[in-house]
Amino acid sequence: MTELVARVRPQRRIAAGLAAALTAGTLLAVSSGPPSTASATQSTSYGYGGAVSSVDANASKIGLEVLRKGGNAADAAVATASALGVSEPYSAGIGGGGYFVYYDASTRRVSTIDGRETAPAGMTHDAFIDPATGKPYKFTPDLVSSGVAVGVPGTLATWDAALKRFGTRSLARTLAPSIELARKGFVVDNTFRSQTLDNKARFAAFPDTAELFLPGGDAPQVGTTFRNPDLADTLSRIAAKGTDAFYRGPLAAEIADVVQDPVKDPASALPAPAGSMTTDDLAAYRVKRQDPTKVSYRGLDVYGMAPSSSGGTSVGEALNILENYDLGGGSQTAQSLHLYLEASARAFADRGAYVGDPAYVDVPTETLLSQSFADSRACTIDADHASPKPVSPGALDATGCQTSPQTDPGDTENVSTTHLSVVDKWGNAAAYTLTIEQTGGSAMTVPGRGFLLNNELTDFSTVYDPKDPNRIEPGKRPRSSMSPTIVLEDGKVKLVLGSPGGATIITTVLQILLNRVDLGMTLPEAVAAPRASQRNAAATPAEPEFIQAYEGLLAPYGQVLTPSGDQFTSAAEIGAAATIEVGPGGQLTAAAEPRRRGGGTALVVRPTGG
Repeated sequence: MTELVARVRPQRRIAAGLAAALTAGTLLAVSSGPPSTASATQSTSYGYGGAVSSVDANASKIGLEVLRKGGNAADAAVATASALGVSEPYSAGIGGGGYFVYYDASTRRVSTIDGRETAPAGMTHDAFIDPATGKPYKFTPDLVSSGVAVGVPGTLATWDAALKRFGTRSLARTLAPSIELARKGFVVDNTFRSQTLDNKARFAAFPDTAELFLPGGDAPQVGTTFRNPDLADTLSRIAAKGTDAFYRGPLAAEIADVVQDPVKDPASALPAPAGSMTTDDLAAYRVKRQDPTKVSYRGLDVYGMAPSSSGGTSVGEALNILENYDLGGGSQTAQSLHLYLEASARAFADRGAYVGDPAYVDVPTETLLSQSFADSRACTIDADHASPKPVSPGALDATGCQTSPQTDPGDTENVSTTHLSVVDKWGNAAAYTLTIEQTGGSAMTVPGRGFLLNNELTDFSTVYDPKDPNRIEPGKRPRSSMSPTIVLEDGKVKLVLGSPGGATIITTVLQILLNRVDLGMTLPEAVAAPRASQRNAAATPAEPEFIQAYEGLLAPYGQVLTPSGDQFTSAAEIGAAATIEVGPGGQLTAAAEPRRRGGGTALVVRPTGG
């Protein structure tokens, strides 16, 4: 095996575009590589003047039009997000929340907005326990399809805060394109139909949801037009009256009523336990503005989202661990991937032990992001053989290779969500990940309003443990893995990226950075490459193409791969990234998924040939 020298931290500058400083290596594209140019989606674009990357063509086009008409990255990000709530209603929308990371080119500063959903003030520690049995509700489909799973939404408050702090347009003007999209409709594709069918039993349990998404008892057919006039009317009301039209008044009362008294088909076996959300909870919601996380990696500054998200701390810690090694492609590829998996396992062990909502938990963010802590974790890694999993968390006061006897309490975060990346002609950038939790959220639609409510509170640990940083508390924000990330070089934007995928978001972002910075891939190749997601478990879930390419190479290291997939769909995909790179002279490479989730759309204002 090729021997890697530990404890070396080369500060290599990625100059003249990342490719010039990267070594050529074996690419991980395999059969997940870019599709032919005849693809229905435009997953990669090159050019100047601004770029938008998302999972959906309608949303990316709306965001790009904002840039073309002089809007900045914040304006385009909110417009794109609003459109995703229309055309990707099972992943995002005004019934959910998310995290917004923004780079201001005039100040060269990165800022964040925490728009995560919160637990109602009346939520109790035993909220997830069935009083009839004294045991936790069955997680799926019972708990995830319930009022008790619904957190107070933060998406609209995020949009309002982003526009007021960074944008140039009013909320009303920014919502106008998505209102038109909801009214005119969009063409149903295979992804939308399959996601509907995956949730057919849950949607059918709630008459208001069935009426909207299961017309005639079936999912909308591919090629038909799906219209949502109720959502168009709701967004129009918000555009006219502001966010108070959502957080106060009749709509707030209707949201609270759905949560407290879910209307269910009597024939359904779902228990649909009620939640405690009130109009006071909605009126009291506020976003949080806080400093981003930051680590340096190979001479680049990597900014992410601080807790209540675990994305910034986990990606940052893993990068700090990997900073101890010279990584590369070619003959080094297998060992580089082995070290990526080992670093990820340790970051997840520490995430589970220490990260929660900092308003309720003393999160050691500074320690988790310190190089000295990462060094204490790196020295527990055998460069030639996998450690037994799960590994223990690191001791916060470690001076050597110490670990803590605590164990990871596990994770219940679902795999849906959506992400968008934007760069404008002034060099501003937005990385925004938003969600309603699992595909289809709680499956409960607010009657006559056209949007689904989230089931975000299932991200709390199911059973209350006073020592668990992610334990249930009233008013608390559940831990998230959303990892919107902005990478700077010499104070200017180099990369903007993020992904959906529940806890696999962290590994998706981390692997894309590894692919791009260390393994010699272009950005489109780094996004398309097959993925593996080690989250401190005995086996590593991996996409079939990854197993095909690397199972034999990783076996000598003791790495065990298992096919990826989740309990909610038959999909084996990990993540669905949306990324942008700024190259020499401001040339933009916008890269979305070529195939995952049906393929994304990445567009630039002034296209060139590449």
